[in-house]
Amino acid sequence: MNEIMIHSSAIVDKAAEIGAGSHIWHFSHVCAGAKIGQGVSIGQGVFVGNRAVIGDRCKVQNNVSIYDNVTLEEGVFCGPSMVFTNVYNPRALIGRKSEYRDTLIKEGATLGANCTIVCGVTVGAYAFVGAGAVITRDVPDFALMVGVPAQQTGWMSVYGEKLDLPLLGDGDITCPYTGANYALRDGVLRMVSS
Repeated sequence: MNEIMIHSSAIVDKAAEIGAGSHIWHFSHVCAGAKIGQGVSIGQGVFVGNRAVIGDRCKVQNNVSIYDNVTLEEGVFCGPSMVFTNVYNPRALIGRKSEYRDTLIKEGATLGANCTIVCGVTVGAYAFVGAGAVITRDVPDFALMVGVPAQQTGWMSVYGEKLDLPLLGDGDITCPYTGANYALRDGVLRMVSS
């Protein structure tokens, strides 16, 4: 399981860092400066930029471009054809490579199919971005985000199930699937025991 698997149709530039047990599938391109952790799955037709960082055990589904200045922490899921941007106000006739904004996707977050993450935002740990949503601002840990532009509609567990808690205020809940306990205080959700 420590072997790196690179499909014969994929292009991996020299000097790209790829961790043990990672798989890079058909027609993907990993640029020279990219850093990919251990046990990562890079799907078909994926592009990984020179200054992209992908943490351990991430899953990147088909047709996703992870541009420069995008960092995925451990265990991030990128759904099929979801989109990252790297410049806030692009123009074809104006070069803005010096204006790339950092985008951080924290541990365990899920980015649904066809969603868009506008550059410069942070998506919190274990947040869940619904299919087709457009993220234009920072997302709290454990938040469920849907719509265009995306709005928070609830809270998600580490396990990936919706938690029956109010958006604001206080509350406590135990995940029925794992037994983990969560505490909501002043609109901030934390896992207090696992």
